[in-house]
Amino acid sequence: MESHPTYATLATFLQQYPRTAGATYQTYNDLLLAQQWSGIEVIRLPSCERCGFRGRRPEAGTFTYVVPCSLSETVSIGWLRSALEEFGHPTEVYLAVNADDSSTVYYKLSMGITKPPA
Repeated sequence: MESHPTYATLATFLQQYPRTAGATYQTYNDLLLAQQWSGIEVIRLPSCERCGFRGRRPEAGTFTYVVPCSLSETVSIGWLRSALEEFGHPTEVYLAVNADDSSTVYYKLSMGITKPPA
């Protein structure tokens, strides 16, 4: 991991939050290299004991927020609420769930009840 070109961007955060280093590193590389997001910023989420990401998806005009986690982690409503607060109350956040086989699944989460798109 340390020899990968993206490691330098995340090194401080991976050392600060070692328990979530794998999910953080995997999500960042997926967003940057596979999903081709631009302007990715790493944001500390101390109440969640990890960092998250803010960036732009291809051809999207607004910022999108992502919180990485492992498939084996337990996530609560309070934990998700804390992440939304630390991101500054965006209308939606994506939870990036990382599995041991390096797959990442993104779940779109919003506060309250929202109508699905037509």
